[in-house]
Amino acid sequence: MNTSALAQDVRAFNRFYTRRIGVLAPTLSGSDFSLPEARVLWELAHHAPLSAAALSKRLQLDAGYLSRLLRSLKARGLLAGQAHPSDGRQTLLKLNPAGKKAFAPLDRDSQAETEALLAPLSAPQREALVGAMSSIQALLEPDVQSPVELRPQQPGDLGWIIERHGAVYAAEYGLDARFEALVARICADFVDRFKPGRESCWIAARGPERLGSVMLVQARDEASGHAHPGVAQLRLLLLQPHARGLGVGKRLVRQCTDFSRAAGYRRIVLWTQNALTSARAIYAAEGYRLVSSEAVKSFGQAVVSERWELKL
Repeated sequence: MNTSALAQDVRAFNRFYTRRIGVLAPTLSGSDFSLPEARVLWELAHHAPLSAAALSKRLQLDAGYLSRLLRSLKARGLLAGQAHPSDGRQTLLKLNPAGKKAFAPLDRDSQAETEALLAPLSAPQREALVGAMSSIQALLEPDVQSPVELRPQQPGDLGWIIERHGAVYAAEYGLDARFEALVARICADFVDRFKPGRESCWIAARGPERLGSVMLVQARDEASGHAHPGVAQLRLLLLQPHARGLGVGKRLVRQCTDFSRAAGYRRIVLWTQNALTSARAIYAAEGYRLVSSEAVKSFGQAVVSERWELKL
């Protein structure tokens, strides 16, 4: 889809969302404050003292328009000022006691309205909604986002791993449904054979949003299922497309290395394809070396399958 068509979709969403959360109303529900006035009060309640220039920058508001908002709030007796410590030409603004008293019900009512918005949704729907919001913020403001954590696998994560592998590898490499089925079997084996302290799965997450995954398991013979003593296997490394380039893949691979050393493994093996250039670069940087490769027909595509190994 071209940019023009995508822009139409974004505009349609903006119209829906501004209507849904009441942005177009002249005042916030149950108050005589407009949305811009309430937002100024929120900033001063949480980040004061601030100069008018700093407020204008934070809110991306025209200086003249912000000046009118501030005059209105001052006229209601809600703001206090103090001298700027390094610039006598500027005044730092904050809420006075009356301003704090006026802001409290605004904040309380906004919280209640948001909880009411979420109430009809199931728990998975709420997580999906908040995750989508987090994705929007991360994509549009990549420098203003929550830190990425690597957490252990939780209920629901394995289903996400299966779905994301199927969707991403189909879109980017043309792999068919047999690949998704393979990932499902790997996840099922992880559960059936799981050995605490010897195997683990990690999810890279930013708040409720999942960004990537990796597994570290006991290496086994594919035919017999017998364990290879002292050998671990790295599996199912995946990053969401918008999470690439943030160093998350390197952190996931390093997590596997550190875990394997602590568990007493002597080496780690993995299988990949030569088309996965970004993943191969991460493996090489971690110290893995390519030990074998083979051209095969796999999951509906002609690929070069590779085996890599890291000695610990």
